[in-house]
Amino acid sequence: MDFDNVSVKRRAEVLHGGRVSRRSLITADGDMKSLGLVLPGTYRFTTQAPETLEITAGHCRIKRAEDQAWVDCGPGQSIAIPAHSHFEIEADEPLDYVCHYGT
Repeated sequence: MDFDNVSVKRRAEVLHGGRVSRRSLITADGDMKSLGLVLPGTYRFTTQAPETLEITAGHCRIKRAEDQAWVDCGPGQSIAIPAHSHFEIEADEPLDYVCHYGT
């Protein structure tokens, strides 16, 4: 996946004691996205806007607030997370992702 004509926020957001990091970018159309890296572990995140988490490398399990079971995700797969919610993600290996906001 390539993004052309984007603005990148210079400062990375570092979360969970440095085990998760992401950089935000804004496309020419004004869409906000983040490119992230998750190191092995289990983490919880909250959402303000709807998000679609697209896995680009590695494998993980994700459990949305409304789900009873964990969902396995790998490269090329994505999962939608509703606004004003939360989800947990469990990675057994380094995980790269793209998060699309507002979708």
